[in-house]
Amino acid sequence: MQTAWMTQLASASMGMRSFYALCKPRVTALIVFTAIIGMLMATPGMVPLSVLLAATVGIAFASGAAAAFNCLIEHKIDAMMARTRARPIPTGQLSQMETLLFASVLGGVGLSILYYWVNPLTMWLTLGTFVGYAVIYTVFLKPATPMNIVIGGASGAMPPILGWAAVNNTVSPEALVMFLIIFAWTPPHFWALALYRREEYAKVGMPMLPVTHGEQFTLLHIVLYTIILVVVSMMPYGLGMSGWLYLASAIVLNLIFMYYVISLYRHYSDALAKTTFKYSIIYLSLMFAVLLLDHYLI
Repeated sequence: MQTAWMTQLASASMGMRSFYALCKPRVTALIVFTAIIGMLMATPGMVPLSVLLAATVGIAFASGAAAAFNCLIEHKIDAMMARTRARPIPTGQLSQMETLLFASVLGGVGLSILYYWVNPLTMWLTLGTFVGYAVIYTVFLKPATPMNIVIGGASGAMPPILGWAAVNNTVSPEALVMFLIIFAWTPPHFWALALYRREEYAKVGMPMLPVTHGEQFTLLHIVLYTIILVVVSMMPYGLGMSGWLYLASAIVLNLIFMYYVISLYRHYSDALAKTTFKYSIIYLSLMFAVLLLDHYLI
C-alpha cells in the first residue's frame, strides 16, 4: 500500500514538473520581471499590494499559457532539435490534448484575474500579446521570414507596458521607452542563439537569418541592432526617467555588449556566440534592475 501511494505521488510530481516545463519558466521569469519593473516605474511610491500580486499572477499565467501553446504548435519541430527535444510533448510526458487544455485553462484564469482584479486595459493588452506570440509569431511569422524575430519581438517587448497599464490604466511614453529597449534587444539576443544553433534550424527548415543569409550577414545585423539598442537604452536618461546611476550603468553594460558583438563579428566561434547570448540575458536583467534602483534611490 505504501509503495503504491509513493508511486502515485511520484507520478503526480512528474506531471506537475511537466506542466511547469511547458510554461518555459526561465523565459516567463524574465517576462514577469520586466512587467514588475514596469509596474514599479509607473508610480513614484509603491504599487498597491493587491494590484502588484494580481497583475504579476495574471501576466505570469498568460505568459505560461502562451509558452505552452508555442510548445503545442511546434512539438514536431521540437522533437528534431537538440535544444527542445526534451520538452514534455516530444518525450511523451504530456499529450497534445493535455497541453491544449492546460494552456486554455491557465490563459483563461490569467486573463480573468487581470480583467476583474487589475483593469480591462491590461487584460486586452495581455490578450493581444498572447495572440501576437502564440499565433502571429509562432504560426505565421516564424516559418515565413528570416526577419521573424524582429517583427515578432514586439510581443516579447510588451511586459513593461502591461505592468505600466496595470498601475495607471493607460500607456505613456515612459512605458513605450521600456518597450523599445526590449524590442531593440531581441534581435541581437536571439540571433546569437540562432548562429550556434543554425544547423538545427536548417534541419527543420526554419528560415532563421543565419540559415537564409549566412553567418557574416547575421553578424553584421547583430552589430547594427546592438548599436540601435545602445541609442535606445539612453532614452530613459534623455527623457528624464532616470538619473546618473542608470546612465553610468547603461554605458558600462553597453560597452560590454558592444565588445562581445564586435568580437563575434571579427572572430566568430560558436562558443563566443553562446557567451554573447548568455550575456544578453544578464544585460537586460541588469538594465531594468538599475532603472528601478535609479527610480527609487536617485
